[in-house]
Amino acid sequence: MSTQDQVITILAEQAMIEPEDVTLDSTLEDLGIDSMGVVESIFAIEETFDINVPFNANSPSESDFDISTVRSIVAGVERLKAEHS
Repeated sequence: MSTQDQVITILAEQAMIEPEDVTLDSTLEDLGIDSMGVVESIFAIEETFDINVPFNANSPSESDFDISTVRSIVAGVERLKAEHS
């Protein structure tokens, strides 16, 4: 399963929707994921990919991890995976 597919699966589970309903241009708000869901999604991503996501739930806009769209999350995970290996 690709990084993109794994991230989409994690976000779909958090949003309680089908992965097919998640697009790369979807925002977390579009998916109905609230702030607690964002934190849970970040934890799931960290666990799945064995990475540390530089995300501050108290100041998401100041984090070094862009969560504006599914596409940006996938890109961030791929970057962190490359740095980690």
